[in-house]
Amino acid sequence: MGKPFSGGHVLVYTDGASRGNPGKAGIGVVICDKEQNVLEEISEYIGETTNNVAEYRALISGLEGVRKYHPKELEMFSDSELLVKQINGQYKVRSPSILPLYKEAKRLAETLPKWKIRHIPREENPLADALANRAIDEHCGCP
Repeated sequence: MGKPFSGGHVLVYTDGASRGNPGKAGIGVVICDKEQNVLEEISEYIGETTNNVAEYRALISGLEGVRKYHPKELEMFSDSELLVKQINGQYKVRSPSILPLYKEAKRLAETLPKWKIRHIPREENPLADALANRAIDEHCGCP
């Protein structure tokens, strides 16, 4: 983890978790090279919020985190079908709490030379999920 890397193809896996919806929330982000070598992990408690807000906060964190790697191509993966379909323009953003996050995510993505986001099943996103839940557990003092 944390090995030197610059340019090329980067993968970002994101997940947001909320216990209670709204409830205590955390984000998890895994940044990898195209061979799936982990470059960076992000696990952060983000306070009390909804699952959808947590999903967007995770995506934004990933987009900010990836900048230092200067990717020529970025592939993002999320198990939030809503987020992916909103970012890809298939669904409209109707929630006033999501709209500014959506705009920020799009703004960050569009600063990159080439990017795409895809929906993946939760089972294919275990590390980002674990990081999001770990952030909540560590904040709450849970085992």
